[in-house]
Amino acid sequence: MADSPFTLTKWYLDCVTATGDAAIFYSAEIGWRGISLNCSSLLTANEAGVRSRVSMARARVVGDAQRIEVSQRTMGVEGAWSGRGKSFRTTVYQCEEGLVDWNCLQPESAVRLRVGDTTIEGEGYAEWLTTTLAPWRLPMKQLRWGRFVSDRHSLVWIDWQGSHNSSFAVLDGRRCTLRKASEEVILAEGASLKMSESLPLRAGKVGATVLRFAPRIKRLLPRSLASIEEHKWRSCGVLECGDEVSNGWVIHEVVDWDS
Repeated sequence: MADSPFTLTKWYLDCVTATGDAAIFYSAEIGWRGISLNCSSLLTANEAGVRSRVSMARARVVGDAQRIEVSQRTMGVEGAWSGRGKSFRTTVYQCEEGLVDWNCLQPESAVRLRVGDTTIEGEGYAEWLTTTLAPWRLPMKQLRWGRFVSDRHSLVWIDWQGSHNSSFAVLDGRRCTLRKASEEVILAEGASLKMSESLPLRAGKVGATVLRFAPRIKRLLPRSLASIEEHKWRSCGVLECGDEVSNGWVIHEVVDWDS
């Protein structure tokens, strides 16, 4: 049973309004040990505070680099992401046991999202991740990930540190060198991003945050996964790219495997 194939497919889609209200939607399907589970989660941040919801009901997510449509009836979620930039796809890690495939379908999007009776419109981002290697078997100690979107530019970065290292950025759909990644500054080939006024969206052990609302998944997965620590923020971003200075919103996170 322990050697049964593991598969995870996960959609990540977000939106930030002009005033900084944020919504992050996840839809994942896990297959392991002959069991298949679906999970959807919605995180919202506005003047009323930060709220997270999770449902084990399947979400409908279909689309491509031009348009993605999302529907999750249990949480009252309906939305559309219209891509504006060039998509980017790469295999972040691969070994004999499996791989991690990252498909950044929409590094920048125009988003219209309905959550219950509330409609959110703004600029967003969408990606699709597929892995056939269990997360607790990844050669990773720390991951920094983030995305910046403005009306003129997009910047995404991955800084994977461990026994396997993979660090790069994607600027306006083009892969480039990532020179530095922290909670305040991202330095990439051809661009620099400064972040400020960071609003915490989620912090703590995965077992006490994400998996707390999904007991069936928590029971299925090893206990070591629950000890992974995540910190996620929404920040104001100022991107300097050549002679241009662009203001936008940033969603970024740090995930520690050995916390």
